[in-house]
Amino acid sequence: MKKLSIFIILIIAAGFLLTGSTEKLSDVEKIKAAMEFQRQAWNKTDLDGYMSVYWKSPELLFQGGKGRMKGWETVYAMYKKNYAGEKMGQLDFSEIVVTPISNDHAYVIGHWKVTTKDTVKEGEFTLIFKRFGQDWKIILDHSS
Repeated sequence: MKKLSIFIILIIAAGFLLTGSTEKLSDVEKIKAAMEFQRQAWNKTDLDGYMSVYWKSPELLFQGGKGRMKGWETVYAMYKKNYAGEKMGQLDFSEIVVTPISNDHAYVIGHWKVTTKDTVKEGEFTLIFKRFGQDWKIILDHSS
């Protein structure tokens, strides 16, 4: 039993060494949780919940297939016009990689897919998250 306990402690310690610190691991988990919250909100047709993960600022940037938009209100209006109600369908994220780049910033890359009864839309994304107190918010979204 004592050997098993030591082995478990060594595995946990190795994990902390590989991630650099418990804070980075915790931040990665918080960002992934924010994205999971977004996915669940979208799938419940809760656009307000989905948008709550974005930085509610006129400085928010969104770069997509139809060009660049600036400001939370502008991005919200775009989502409302293009995806509200049944058009929201089911959102899935895959191939997510979260990389901390400072104590307060991280970038995330991955794949998104929205399936409705009539269509499947999908593409790649790069997100920049910034820490605001205990919360992580998307300050830049580049989705194709």
